[in-house]
Amino acid sequence: MAEGEEVFDMWRGPRRVRRGVRRGAGALTAAAALALAFVGPGTQPAAAASGCPGHQVRTVPFATGQLQVYRSGQYVCAVTLARSPGPRRQMSVSLQARGARAVVDSGRFTRLAGPVKVRATHRCVRAVGVVSGKKGASGWMLC
Repeated sequence: MAEGEEVFDMWRGPRRVRRGVRRGAGALTAAAALALAFVGPGTQPAAAASGCPGHQVRTVPFATGQLQVYRSGQYVCAVTLARSPGPRRQMSVSLQARGARAVVDSGRFTRLAGPVKVRATHRCVRAVGVVSGKKGASGWMLC
């Protein structure tokens, strides 16, 4: 069928076919949706890089890296980032809600330990990050 050709539809009667316009509009819509999926409105690069949702509430720098703490609703999340990514080294991150056991991610990583997440509704939390034996701690916070 050619563009603008008239056809007879048994249910709708005679009509003109405009397939090229529909296909073009569909392709444009798909391209826009794909672009938004990669960029996304209101993305936070730090949160995306760390793997923790929410907003950053504390950063604790130390000699070999930094500890980052995020909060999202009832949950608190933490990661430890190495100052200079490179060979695998011993790293860990620990997050504890008051009155509960600490959640720990420990191992040999190149740049990031974590994320670890705890539910901390109306409770203080503390976080500790370690990179190559050097430590950064937040102390009790978000009380």
